[in-house]
Amino acid sequence: MTAMLDAARAAKIANPGHGDTFTDHMFSLSYSPESGWHTPELQRMENLSIHPGMIGLHYAQVIFEGLKAHRQVDGGIAVFRPWDNARRFRASARRLAMPELPEEMFVHGIEQLVAADQDWLGDDPAHSLYIRPLLFGSDTSLMLRPSNEYRFLVMAFLAGGFFGDNIESVSVWVSHEHSRAIPGGTGNVKVAGNYAPSFVAQKQAKDHGCQQVVWLDPIERRWLEEMGGMNMFFVRGSGPGAQVVTPELTGTLLPGVTRNTLLTLAERHGYAPREERISLDQWRKECEEGVITEVFACGTAAVVTPVGQVKDEGGDWTVGDGKPGPVTTQLRKALVDAQHGVGDDPDGWAHRC
Repeated sequence: MTAMLDAARAAKIANPGHGDTFTDHMFSLSYSPESGWHTPELQRMENLSIHPGMIGLHYAQVIFEGLKAHRQVDGGIAVFRPWDNARRFRASARRLAMPELPEEMFVHGIEQLVAADQDWLGDDPAHSLYIRPLLFGSDTSLMLRPSNEYRFLVMAFLAGGFFGDNIESVSVWVSHEHSRAIPGGTGNVKVAGNYAPSFVAQKQAKDHGCQQVVWLDPIERRWLEEMGGMNMFFVRGSGPGAQVVTPELTGTLLPGVTRNTLLTLAERHGYAPREERISLDQWRKECEEGVITEVFACGTAAVVTPVGQVKDEGGDWTVGDGKPGPVTTQLRKALVDAQHGVGDDPDGWAHRC
């Protein structure tokens, strides 16, 4: 029996996919008004026992983060920019009237989990430990109010490529019917309630033969915002001095850690990083004129993913030649190198565990 379990685990490690090859442990921490944050514990990954009337289950008082640990070139392991995720986690908690977890506790939980489960991560550079911190209201009550008690969990799964291990361009469907977020809403924080409403548009994208959906602003339905759960970038021109442009943060976009990283890396590689509002018509026009030469999406799961084809009710078009471009390829390599500890780390992005 042990040999069979070991073989099954080895098969999962060799081909982990994305999202369901969970590691052995989880870190747990509880909160109550009387005790504050208490009972930190590293425990086996196991099912939770919850009451059907739990507030978080009914009223979506749930926040989470996503970040990765990578095997370093010297054989060690490091989590990429966890303190930035810790700060965003606090912002999400504030927005949902939840207690703010101190950043040190957030990072400590990640350190405990990674130290316990790092053997899941081999030396395949395409693999990583995807880490999922989660906080939910755990009161048993159906009164429409914030929970008093909360539980913080950190879990991880072994991840391959979100779109597969090969770097290929994806096609996207522009959604005119649905919106991801509204002004004054929760689009700029990472709350569970942002995601289920996006599934119907993602299904429509799939029905149109696309891997992802592109969101427009909810008011005028003309300004580009995000792609699925990822930030977007547009490359104007080519070679040194090319502009690397991303939609500006308007309060309805998630301030992605990968987005911020790529703006920094773009400047270091001689490109001109810019944040501006870009309309759908402008995107189409500048692609037709050859001004926009490349488009890519980025995120913790997607890393850097090229966009080759756009499908829209007003007409379809191709970005560049439809293949991954040189700027996209270079920035992706720069990001992956930074995640794996290749070269200097002037910003201290790699947090050793």
